[in-house]
Amino acid sequence: MLSLDQQVLRTDATGMPLEWIGYQDAVKLIVLDQVCYSLGRELYRLHGGINAQSGRRTEIPVNAIVATHGSHPNAHHFYDRYTPPLSNRALFRRDEHLCLYCGRHFPEFELSRDHVKPLAQGGVDTWENVVTSCKRCNNHKAARTPEEADMQLIAIPFAPTHAEYVYLQGRRILADQMEFLVAHFPRHSILRQRLSREHAELLQGS
Repeated sequence: MLSLDQQVLRTDATGMPLEWIGYQDAVKLIVLDQVCYSLGRELYRLHGGINAQSGRRTEIPVNAIVATHGSHPNAHHFYDRYTPPLSNRALFRRDEHLCLYCGRHFPEFELSRDHVKPLAQGGVDTWENVVTSCKRCNNHKAARTPEEADMQLIAIPFAPTHAEYVYLQGRRILADQMEFLVAHFPRHSILRQRLSREHAELLQGS
Protein backbone atom coordinates (compact mmCIF):
# COMPACT_ATOMS: atom_id res chain seq x y z
CA MET A 1 0.00 0.00 0.00
CA LEU A 2 1.06 3.58 -0.60
CA SER A 3 1.38 6.41 1.87
CA LEU A 4 -1.89 8.12 2.74
CA ASP A 5 -0.94 11.31 0.90
CA GLN A 6 -1.21 9.60 -2.50
CA GLN A 7 -3.94 11.37 -4.48
CA VAL A 8 -7.00 9.71 -5.97
CA LEU A 9 -8.28 10.82 -9.38
CA ARG A 10 -12.02 11.58 -9.33
CA THR A 11 -14.05 11.48 -12.53
CA ASP A 12 -17.73 11.80 -13.34
CA ALA A 13 -19.80 8.81 -14.47
CA THR A 14 -18.80 9.37 -18.11
CA GLY A 15 -15.11 9.13 -17.22
CA MET A 16 -14.38 12.85 -17.50
CA PRO A 17 -11.44 13.65 -15.15
CA LEU A 18 -12.56 16.21 -12.57
CA GLU A 19 -10.05 16.65 -9.77
CA TRP A 20 -7.58 15.11 -7.35
CA ILE A 21 -8.87 14.19 -3.91
CA GLY A 22 -7.36 12.77 -0.74
CA TYR A 23 -8.19 9.37 0.72
CA GLN A 24 -10.58 10.89 3.30
CA ASP A 25 -12.74 12.42 0.57
CA ALA A 26 -12.57 9.20 -1.45
CA VAL A 27 -13.74 7.15 1.53
CA LYS A 28 -16.55 9.62 2.20
CA LEU A 29 -17.76 9.27 -1.41
CA ILE A 30 -17.65 5.46 -1.14
CA VAL A 31 -19.50 5.37 2.18
CA LEU A 32 -22.17 7.75 0.85
CA ASP A 33 -22.60 5.47 -2.18
CA GLN A 34 -21.56 8.22 -4.57
CA VAL A 35 -19.01 6.03 -6.42
CA CYS A 36 -20.45 4.15 -9.39
CA TYR A 37 -17.22 2.36 -10.33
CA SER A 38 -13.50 2.32 -9.61
CA LEU A 39 -10.48 1.80 -11.84
CA GLY A 40 -6.75 1.26 -11.43
CA ARG A 41 -4.77 -0.32 -8.67
CA GLU A 42 -5.92 -0.48 -5.09
CA LEU A 43 -4.19 2.30 -3.17
CA TYR A 44 -5.54 1.71 0.31
CA ARG A 45 -7.66 -0.77 2.22
CA LEU A 46 -9.02 1.03 5.24
CA HIS A 47 -10.52 -0.78 8.21
CA GLY A 48 -13.65 0.45 9.94
CA GLY A 49 -15.70 -0.81 12.85
CA ILE A 50 -17.05 -4.28 13.60
CA ASN A 51 -20.39 -5.18 12.01
CA ALA A 52 -22.79 -6.07 14.81
CA GLN A 53 -24.60 -8.73 12.77
CA SER A 54 -21.72 -10.43 11.01
CA GLY A 55 -19.01 -9.77 13.57
CA ARG A 56 -16.66 -8.83 10.75
CA ARG A 57 -14.62 -5.67 10.49
CA THR A 58 -15.61 -3.34 7.68
CA GLU A 59 -13.01 -2.90 4.94
CA ILE A 60 -13.08 -0.08 2.41
CA PRO A 61 -10.81 -0.45 -0.64
CA VAL A 62 -9.81 2.79 -2.36
CA ASN A 63 -8.64 2.60 -5.96
CA ALA A 64 -6.49 5.01 -7.96
CA ILE A 65 -9.50 6.29 -9.94
CA VAL A 66 -13.05 6.67 -8.65
CA ALA A 67 -16.00 7.63 -10.85
CA THR A 68 -18.85 9.41 -9.11
CA HIS A 69 -22.50 9.48 -10.13
CA GLY A 70 -23.71 12.12 -12.56
CA SER A 71 -21.77 14.27 -14.99
CA HIS A 72 -20.21 17.67 -14.57
CA PRO A 73 -22.71 20.41 -15.57
CA ASN A 74 -20.05 22.08 -17.71
CA ALA A 75 -18.53 18.92 -19.15
CA HIS A 76 -19.21 20.01 -22.74
CA HIS A 77 -16.94 23.02 -22.18
CA PHE A 78 -14.07 20.73 -21.20
CA TYR A 79 -13.92 19.36 -24.73
CA ASP A 80 -14.50 22.54 -26.75
CA ARG A 81 -12.81 25.88 -26.12
CA TYR A 82 -12.60 25.48 -22.36
CA THR A 83 -9.87 27.52 -20.71
CA PRO A 84 -8.85 26.38 -17.22
CA PRO A 85 -7.88 28.92 -14.57
CA LEU A 86 -4.32 30.21 -14.74
CA SER A 87 -2.05 29.42 -11.80
CA ASN A 88 1.71 29.62 -11.39
CA ARG A 89 1.95 26.02 -10.21
CA ALA A 90 0.27 24.69 -13.36
CA LEU A 91 2.13 27.19 -15.56
CA PHE A 92 5.54 26.17 -14.22
CA ARG A 93 4.69 22.51 -14.74
CA ARG A 94 3.40 23.19 -18.25
CA ASP A 95 6.83 24.64 -19.04
CA GLU A 96 8.68 21.84 -17.17
CA HIS A 97 10.13 24.36 -14.67
CA LEU A 98 12.23 25.75 -17.50
CA CYS A 99 12.88 29.43 -18.02
CA LEU A 100 11.61 29.84 -21.58
CA TYR A 101 14.23 32.51 -22.21
CA CYS A 102 17.53 31.10 -20.93
CA GLY A 103 16.43 27.45 -21.12
CA ARG A 104 17.62 26.47 -17.64
CA HIS A 105 15.75 24.50 -14.99
CA PHE A 106 14.97 26.26 -11.71
CA PRO A 107 13.24 25.38 -8.45
CA GLU A 108 9.77 26.85 -8.16
CA PHE A 109 10.78 29.63 -5.77
CA GLU A 110 13.20 31.01 -8.38
CA LEU A 111 10.57 31.14 -11.14
CA SER A 112 8.06 33.81 -12.07
CA ARG A 113 5.22 34.45 -14.51
CA ASP A 114 6.25 36.61 -17.46
CA HIS A 115 3.82 38.25 -19.88
CA VAL A 116 5.18 37.86 -23.41
CA LYS A 117 3.33 41.01 -24.43
CA PRO A 118 3.66 43.11 -21.27
CA LEU A 119 0.57 44.28 -19.42
CA ALA A 120 1.89 47.82 -19.78
CA GLN A 121 1.61 47.40 -23.57
CA GLY A 122 -1.90 45.99 -23.53
CA GLY A 123 -1.00 42.35 -22.95
CA VAL A 124 -3.41 40.09 -21.07
CA ASP A 125 -3.03 37.54 -18.29
CA THR A 126 -3.87 34.43 -20.33
CA TRP A 127 -2.20 31.07 -20.91
CA GLU A 128 -1.24 32.07 -24.45
CA ASN A 129 0.52 35.23 -23.26
CA VAL A 130 2.41 33.95 -20.23
CA VAL A 131 5.54 31.85 -19.89
CA THR A 132 7.72 30.58 -17.10
CA SER A 133 10.75 32.79 -16.56
CA CYS A 134 13.55 32.85 -14.05
CA LYS A 135 13.53 36.04 -12.03
CA ARG A 136 16.76 37.24 -13.60
CA CYS A 137 15.39 37.00 -17.14
CA ASN A 138 12.08 38.50 -16.07
CA ASN A 139 13.84 41.49 -14.53
CA HIS A 140 16.01 41.92 -17.62
CA LYS A 141 13.03 41.78 -19.99
CA ALA A 142 11.05 44.21 -17.79
CA ALA A 143 8.10 45.84 -19.60
CA ARG A 144 9.38 44.97 -23.08
CA THR A 145 8.43 42.34 -25.62
CA PRO A 146 11.00 39.60 -26.27
CA GLU A 147 11.91 41.31 -29.56
CA GLU A 148 12.44 44.66 -27.84
CA ALA A 149 14.60 42.99 -25.19
CA ASP A 150 16.48 40.91 -27.81
CA MET A 151 15.40 37.71 -26.05
CA GLN A 152 14.32 34.52 -27.82
CA LEU A 153 11.43 32.35 -26.60
CA ILE A 154 12.34 28.67 -26.77
CA ALA A 155 8.71 27.46 -26.84
CA ILE A 156 5.30 28.82 -27.77
CA PRO A 157 2.88 29.23 -24.82
CA PHE A 158 -0.43 27.35 -25.04
CA ALA A 159 -3.61 26.88 -23.03
CA PRO A 160 -4.07 23.35 -21.63
CA THR A 161 -7.36 21.50 -22.01
CA HIS A 162 -9.32 20.52 -18.92
CA ALA A 163 -7.79 17.02 -18.76
CA GLU A 164 -4.30 18.45 -19.26
CA TYR A 165 -4.95 20.94 -16.47
CA VAL A 166 -5.94 18.11 -14.11
CA TYR A 167 -2.64 16.43 -15.02
CA LEU A 168 -0.70 19.64 -14.34
CA GLN A 169 -2.34 19.90 -10.91
CA GLY A 170 -1.37 16.35 -9.89
CA ARG A 171 1.38 15.14 -7.58
CA ARG A 172 3.14 11.77 -7.97
CA ILE A 173 0.74 10.58 -10.66
CA LEU A 174 0.64 6.78 -10.88
CA ALA A 175 0.99 4.91 -14.15
CA ASP A 176 -2.69 3.91 -14.38
CA GLN A 177 -3.82 7.45 -13.53
CA MET A 178 -1.44 8.84 -16.14
CA GLU A 179 -2.69 6.45 -18.81
CA PHE A 180 -6.28 7.41 -18.03
CA LEU A 181 -5.54 11.14 -18.23
CA VAL A 182 -3.48 10.97 -21.42
CA ALA A 183 -6.37 9.16 -23.13
CA HIS A 184 -8.34 12.40 -22.68
CA PHE A 185 -5.62 14.65 -24.14
CA PRO A 186 -6.07 15.94 -27.71
CA ARG A 187 -4.39 13.78 -30.33
CA HIS A 188 -1.82 16.46 -31.16
CA SER A 189 -1.37 17.61 -27.56
CA ILE A 190 2.08 19.00 -26.76
CA LEU A 191 1.87 17.36 -23.34
CA ARG A 192 0.94 14.01 -24.92
CA GLN A 193 3.99 14.24 -27.20
CA ARG A 194 6.22 15.20 -24.29
CA LEU A 195 5.06 12.29 -22.13
CA SER A 196 5.45 9.86 -25.04
CA ARG A 197 9.00 11.11 -25.56
CA GLU A 198 9.83 10.77 -21.87
CA HIS A 199 8.38 7.25 -21.84
CA ALA A 200 10.48 6.26 -24.85
CA GLU A 201 13.62 7.68 -23.25
CA LEU A 202 12.85 5.79 -20.06
CA LEU A 203 12.53 2.51 -21.97
CA GLN A 204 15.82 3.15 -23.79
CA GLY A 205 17.61 3.78 -20.52
CA SER A 206 16.25 0.67 -18.78
